[in-house]
Amino acid sequence: MHDDMPANYEQQLHKSRQIWNTEAASFDAQPDHGLHNPVVLTAWVELLRSALPFSKGQILDIGCGTGSLSVVLAEFGNNVTGIDFSPEMIALAEVKAKTARQAVQFHIMDAAYPQIPPHQFDIIICRHVLWALPDIHQVLQRWSQLLRPGGRILLIEGFWHTGAGLHSQDIIDALPASLTNIVVQNLSDQPALWGNPVDDERYMIMADLPSYGAESVS
Repeated sequence: MHDDMPANYEQQLHKSRQIWNTEAASFDAQPDHGLHNPVVLTAWVELLRSALPFSKGQILDIGCGTGSLSVVLAEFGNNVTGIDFSPEMIALAEVKAKTARQAVQFHIMDAAYPQIPPHQFDIIICRHVLWALPDIHQVLQRWSQLLRPGGRILLIEGFWHTGAGLHSQDIIDALPASLTNIVVQNLSDQPALWGNPVDDERYMIMADLPSYGAESVS
């Protein structure tokens, strides 16, 4: 139990875990989850490749779900770790990586409080998870501490037609001051990523942790 956990957090986490365990079997039916459609897969490959500042590194996929993006990133030649709080999601992710012959390390772990030593990763990626976590200011601070100097965080989020989600400015306002070179890339106008056109807000935020001694650029 962390000192800064909200009241009843463990109970809420247990309920959420049950929900996502149930969702796991059908999770990959969504085009951007399963990446079964070659057009959708290619779109995500191109997006991720364009966002990585190097060809190989240590990557943490937070809230990895069934591991589709973890596998893609591993196929680029990266060493990938995927975490998710749903055992059912992780089980499917392990099968997916094994089928693809990619040695991804998967762990059952709470995204809001990752139990990982600091400064382990060159890249942290999180897709469609941050919006569901409590106190994103604190969450992003924890995540930024997992980056190595010169690392990058990639946050793929949205504010959807259901009324759920985060606006891009919400995340920008919550980013730690240590992160610089913040870029927002619109993804709403790229239907290939989603399997069909969308009319809600979808985006990727990139932010960098400067190397030691590097001059900050805001």
